[in-house]
Amino acid sequence: MQQLKEANATPHIATPFAQTYFHGTKADLEIGDLIKVGFQSNYENRNLKHVYVAATFHAAMLGAELAAGDGKQRIYLVEATGPVEDDPNVTDKKFPGNPTMSYRSEHPFKVIGEVTVWQGHSAAEISTIKSGLQALRAQGGGGIID
Repeated sequence: MQQLKEANATPHIATPFAQTYFHGTKADLEIGDLIKVGFQSNYENRNLKHVYVAATFHAAMLGAELAAGDGKQRIYLVEATGPVEDDPNVTDKKFPGNPTMSYRSEHPFKVIGEVTVWQGHSAAEISTIKSGLQALRAQGGGGIID
């Protein structure tokens, strides 16, 4: 899971002018924590060079629901600490023009809040999505472009 808990983190004051994003995961984080590269991906058994976020709640919700592990599904509100780019995994392959508003960065994202009440997809819907991803991987696709 992409996470880092920092001791004595400086309190963050949100401003109405900062772009915020959502990050769906099963990692247990706190306000002020940084989500950094170098930790195991939520979806593949490897470390990634980027942290992935979305500007839409639905994309983050899927991220939390599809994340590996048995932890609680969580959706964090995060702010970038450096440059952000379109996520080529969706913009180049599935949805030209980035309608999912999915992004990534080599720089950390700072946790500024958590969405604690939300209703996800049904178990049947998640099963269908996971089956589709497995079929894509079996055909040699679906890996994360990092």
